[in-house]
Amino acid sequence: MFRRRPKFVLTTQRLTLRLPEMGDHSTWVALRQQSREFLKPWEPVRDTEQTSRRAFRNRVYWGERAVDQARALPLFLIRREDGALLGGITLDNIRRGPSQAGTVGYWVGASYARQGYMREALAAVVTHAFQDLDLSRVEAATLPENTPSRGLLETSGFKYEGVAQSYLQIAGRWRTHVLYANLRSDRRGRVEGIASRG
Repeated sequence: MFRRRPKFVLTTQRLTLRLPEMGDHSTWVALRQQSREFLKPWEPVRDTEQTSRRAFRNRVYWGERAVDQARALPLFLIRREDGALLGGITLDNIRRGPSQAGTVGYWVGASYARQGYMREALAAVVTHAFQDLDLSRVEAATLPENTPSRGLLETSGFKYEGVAQSYLQIAGRWRTHVLYANLRSDRRGRVEGIASRG
């Protein structure tokens, strides 16, 4: 008899972290639209078609396959007390072999920013990466002037590692990013960043 695989879930004190589902589409579109100006300086230019049901269905399908194949972990942040969708966090580009590493990226809706939700989500994802996925390293990149994101990383066990020139296209321009990493066994001590924080 065929059994559906249990759905992937991480829980924190205030959040359930789970894969996107088709029932999230309208809520996700509304949150992205409400947060457009808040997120615009930090993200790639989005095609308007990316908010269609078809594109969202592809996102749901990709997420399920990525988890099944242990390539990525794309999660929505759902507030436990009321089921509100707050944002997303993705552990992507999971590499095995001698690397045992992955890259984390995240976003939060404008009305939910600066309330500690992403700190909770990031801690849960990093713990899962180290304890359950057996990764050795979780990497992150952010714009030098994105002080809130840098503060989140620095207070979540990530340490500054350097600068990547023209790393990603953000808001239509190639932008330099600062690089951070959280290591499962970290003996580096404190490393001061040298890039400007604007």
